[in-house]
Parts: sequence; structure tokens; C-alpha cells
Amino acid sequence: RRSTLLQILLCQNRITGDEEMTKTLTHEMIHAFDDCRADLDWTDCVHHACTEIRASNVSRECRWFEEFKRLQIHGVNGQKACVRRRAELSVGMNPFCNKPGQARLAVEAAWETCYGDTAPFENCP
Repeated sequence: RRSTLLQILLCQNRITGDEEMTKTLTHEMIHAFDDCRADLDWTDCVHHACTEIRASNVSRECRWFEEFKRLQIHGVNGQKACVRRRAELSVGMNPFCNKPGQARLAVEAAWETCYGDTAPFENCP
């Protein structure tokens, strides 16, 4: 059952500037959008994977310069590698999805449908 109080909290001591705040807020707003339009079941690992794939892709957190700052170099497929990695990490922290390999399988199951879905934007901003 959903709480009647849904909110996004940004921790001032964890965000280093306006650009990071924008990316973080965009990421979290994608989750909120998905929760409203798809009635997400956060205990379903594939649902969780889909919203993490979309949030990492659409929020610009996986652009090449962001990955460079994290010392992650992936060549021409860097965007996709970053989105996969970050989605798997997030899904793996879900207590319903933390068995070995479960997050990877959920991301793989959601990938085809969710990676290209940029709603509510026409494309990745």
C-alpha cells in the first residue's frame, strides 16, 4: 500500500553543486514519474530495474564526462555500460533483489524495453 506522503529528499551535505543537484533531482523525478504511470511494484526486481535504467539514462549521470570523473572508461559503449552498472547496483541494494546475480538478470530482462524509453522527454535531455 502506498504512503499518502510521497517526497524526494535531497541531502545538502551530499550534493556538491547545481549540476549534480539537477542530475539527482531528474533521476528521482523519473522514479516518481514511473511510479505514477506504471504503478511500480518495488518488490518486483524487473520493475525496479526498468526505472533505474530509465533514471540513469535520462538524468545524464552516465554521460562520458561523468564516467571519466568516476574513472570509468568504456569506449564507444560507455553510456550503456554505465547505465547497466548503475542499475545493477541500485537493484542489488533492494532487499527483494539481492541474491547473487538477481540484479543482473533483472536489468537484462528490462533492458530492451526500458533503455530506449525516455518519457516524459522525447529523447534524453
